[in-house]
Amino acid sequence: MPPEVLRLVKQVEIKARILADEALVGTYRSVFRGSGLDFEEVREYEPGDDIRTIDWNVTARMSVPYIKKYREERELNIFLAVDVSSSSWFGTTAVSKRDLAANVAALLAVTALHNNDRVGLVLFADGVREFLPPREGRYHLLRVIRELLFAEPRRSRTEMASVADLLANVTKKRNVVFVLSDFLDVEFEAPLRALGHRHDVIALMLNDPREVELPAVGLVALEDAETGQVGYVDTAVASVRETYARAARERRAQRLRTFSRMGIDRVDLSTDRPYVPALLALFNARSRRN
Repeated sequence: MPPEVLRLVKQVEIKARILADEALVGTYRSVFRGSGLDFEEVREYEPGDDIRTIDWNVTARMSVPYIKKYREERELNIFLAVDVSSSSWFGTTAVSKRDLAANVAALLAVTALHNNDRVGLVLFADGVREFLPPREGRYHLLRVIRELLFAEPRRSRTEMASVADLLANVTKKRNVVFVLSDFLDVEFEAPLRALGHRHDVIALMLNDPREVELPAVGLVALEDAETGQVGYVDTAVASVRETYARAARERRAQRLRTFSRMGIDRVDLSTDRPYVPALLALFNARSRRN
């Protein structure tokens, strides 16, 4: 990496490591544990063995009972699916939704790697833009952070079906998938439902306060980041602000109802609020449920 890029990547890494050590590592371990069994070997049946583990093919060849032995799978694949469509550029505080997503994803990556899990990255917009297969190690972490920070910005809508298709094809095992998006633009229910049938999916919803409430600052021009269309709004009119806020509340309520129907965990994150408490609340809730 160029020195200035590496310097910024390391700054994000250091911040993520500090936050992970202070808040998330212990709780993460109690929530996300490897599940499933890997085949290890066959051996002769011994009294007391579970007859359901008998390998009938080997038994038929050897004329004595043999059973399959399995090794508990302890490591997970953690996939970070991050929306880098045009709407992620928006931000009216110190950070944009894109910055928020990068910081949260870096924190999750550090926490997972600290637990010896493997981390994969999918950047998507109107399709999959970048895919890094799950790996371990600090070099891989730095690569993940670099892609999060410096993915090429392009005006585009969001399309999630490609993410579901990719993750359905690259692995057969059950993984944990964090989807970081504002979920504002698209029909996301069908792709996420399909993804949830195969994986443990968690939706991290990216928000900005100005998407919920307009300030009274007079006539302003608003541009749709994903279509380029521009409209003019007189924010000095109270009824305009009230209509805007009502539409935002209805959009959020519809989004939450959709996630509830799918049974997918979700967390609201905002550019004007700390994100660690929200993640910690999610992990604690899942730990209690488990």
